[in-house]
Amino acid sequence: MSDSSVVRTRHAIDVAADPRAVYGLIAAAEDWPHIFPPTVHVQKLDGNDRSERLRLWAFANGEVRSWTSRRALDPGSLRVAFRQVVSSPPVASMGGEWIVEAAPGGSRVVLLHDFTVVDDDTASRDWVERSVDGNSRSELAALKTAAESLAAEPRALLSFADQVGISGPRQEVYDFLWRADRWEERLPHVNRLVLTEPGADLQTVEMDTLAPDGSTHTTKSVRVGFAPDRLVYKQTEVPPLMAAHTGSWTIEQTAAGVLATSHHTVVLRPERVRELLGPDATLDTARDLVRASLGRNSTATLGLARAAAERAASR
Repeated sequence: MSDSSVVRTRHAIDVAADPRAVYGLIAAAEDWPHIFPPTVHVQKLDGNDRSERLRLWAFANGEVRSWTSRRALDPGSLRVAFRQVVSSPPVASMGGEWIVEAAPGGSRVVLLHDFTVVDDDTASRDWVERSVDGNSRSELAALKTAAESLAAEPRALLSFADQVGISGPRQEVYDFLWRADRWEERLPHVNRLVLTEPGADLQTVEMDTLAPDGSTHTTKSVRVGFAPDRLVYKQTEVPPLMAAHTGSWTIEQTAAGVLATSHHTVVLRPERVRELLGPDATLDTARDLVRASLGRNSTATLGLARAAAERAASR
């Protein structure tokens, strides 16, 4: 395509944080799902701290798309260049660069993109430009929030896991966790669930769950399946105490059987703790509450998956 077919964009933001700390957030792409709202999942396919190949799932104008990118990381100059090697139509090519510079009060972050679209179609070009603009603004705002707020209160980030040993087929465990359309009948804490499958190994789930105090919480998630040993998810609508919630289920074959693990990563909102939990509540209160609530539901789900898999093994 001619150079006139290439669309180039530039977005920038000022961040009150050390440039190297900001660069670290950009470099750690596998953490993007709990930092950047558009990013659902990032899978590192190969590479090192200088060059890597990633597969990404992210929202583009409300739709989840997937592509593969190559990144060149330069920690010395605080730059990360990227280029899609497998794009998702209507994108024909896409690349760009993150640039972090020292600035008064902290950092200046510049995000560059260049792209072309299939057949140089005008409607497609407008669609991609809207997506790039929306995602770039969202990502830069989220990067600013993460760099400034997590630096001030790193304990707002909470990660934990729960495990259950299972004497049953790994595929049965995976199927139980993946078949969310049956959770209303299988999981007592699920009151309502709406499932859509917009693509292969891709689900969206809207779910009402029952808390121990009798209240109901609505969440929305996007899930990506990697049968038979892993599925990942990102909540796109979270309870008010959280800024982000991502997780995964892994099903590992061991000599003793199957080890199923539920992983959670949560970013809490410290500024809302007292408003939501009471005047005496602290961040520790919120961490304990979220850990107990999510862990209880995950362990209950794993227990029911174990029962289903072990019944299947005894047939």
